[in-house]
Amino acid sequence: MITLYHAPKSRSTRMIFLLEEIGAPYEIKTVTIRRGDGSGAIDPANPHPHAKVPAIRHGSELVFESSAIVAYLTDTFPDAGLAPKPGQAGRGQYLTMLAYYGDVIEPAFVSKFLKMDVPRGTAGWVAVEEVMPTIDKLLTTQPYIAGKAFTGADILYATTFGMFAQNPMMPKLASVEAYVKRCLDRPAYARAMAKDAG
Repeated sequence: MITLYHAPKSRSTRMIFLLEEIGAPYEIKTVTIRRGDGSGAIDPANPHPHAKVPAIRHGSELVFESSAIVAYLTDTFPDAGLAPKPGQAGRGQYLTMLAYYGDVIEPAFVSKFLKMDVPRGTAGWVAVEEVMPTIDKLLTTQPYIAGKAFTGADILYATTFGMFAQNPMMPKLASVEAYVKRCLDRPAYARAMAKDAG
């Protein structure tokens, strides 16, 4: 049994989407987190070292950070077909896009949200204005972020781009809008949203 430590309307919601896609038995343990508006609190029941979400427990394994959870679950449940297997064509791009999400996409959007200039030459990420043309180029040549097939990586990207769709910081790109619709029209996403709402 997989236990997801979850706070509604947070980054852990997309892990419900992933778990619904995988189809393995799981349970949701709702925890409180510190919110940007000052509400919430550290929850002693949350095993994440910084009391954030998502985190999962699977047997003796504790996994946290979204990209790590996606990599762990898609490798642990390969029959779900959500990642190229080691040695298969496309594995490199899939792992690259998982790392790119956590190392570049999230810092780029957080920097823009906080109105921080990205320190050129020293930061490992770039500004949103440099990131999104790269994403646009990818999604005009392939339907999904890591190639022709939907993977766990798409859960990270599509939910993030969907969340920022109406935000002025998100450039309006036809390729991204079509991609988000393609990913979020999946039945597993609708089921995840229903479970997130409680």
